[in-house]
Amino acid sequence: MLRLWRHRLSSSSRSSLSSLLDRVPSQCAVCRAWPARPVCDACVTRFAPLVTRCGRCALPLPAGVAHCGECITRPPPLDACLAACAYAWPWPDCIAQFKFQGRAGWAAPLATLLRSAPWVEPALEQADLVLPMPLATGRLRERGFNQAHELARRLAPGKTDARLLLRIRETPAQSGLSRAERLRNLQGAFALEPLRAEAVRGRRIVLVDDVMTSGASLFSAAQVLRTGGAAHITAIVLARTELPAAG
Repeated sequence: MLRLWRHRLSSSSRSSLSSLLDRVPSQCAVCRAWPARPVCDACVTRFAPLVTRCGRCALPLPAGVAHCGECITRPPPLDACLAACAYAWPWPDCIAQFKFQGRAGWAAPLATLLRSAPWVEPALEQADLVLPMPLATGRLRERGFNQAHELARRLAPGKTDARLLLRIRETPAQSGLSRAERLRNLQGAFALEPLRAEAVRGRRIVLVDDVMTSGASLFSAAQVLRTGGAAHITAIVLARTELPAAG
């Protein structure tokens, strides 16, 4: 009955209901405190502390250091890269529930965590377009939704465009590959919608993704945007692995 009732709601009513349900207190998924948001403030403070990160790839750095050696010697096609937390417990479990168990309701609390990271709010305000990293067709069909799009539309609903940056080629799994191998694996995987390619020219773009491992996917997508004439590209990710993939 509830499913039928929701089906009959208008789009605006469904949006209002979703916003209301996002605010309903629940048990913290980490410390089990009650009542709390899906992840309570105490756990966010403990497990997503402020960390000095490279401004171009978001790897952790000593205080006072702006860029890692790799980004100085071989700058990626990103002007900035921001991450909310390390890809370490409890975040892999939360993200896995979100991505692989069909629990799209995690998008709202995870987007709130991402928005609270330093410099993310200004990046979103200054952006002309916010683009979620696209999924391959098979993976999108398997999951039922694109987790990056779910995050992006909660971060900047009026600027999010999920149909401009496309994934046009399936690629083998990236696990076990070095950074260079990942980049080669992703060559030709992304493209701009041909009839709208001019939309990125001269624009400030924010790319959104959930997890950044080696950066190969974000760098490949950013290169497509750079070739298309984007003026400034910032990547914002929920979680960043602490070390680059071994090569």
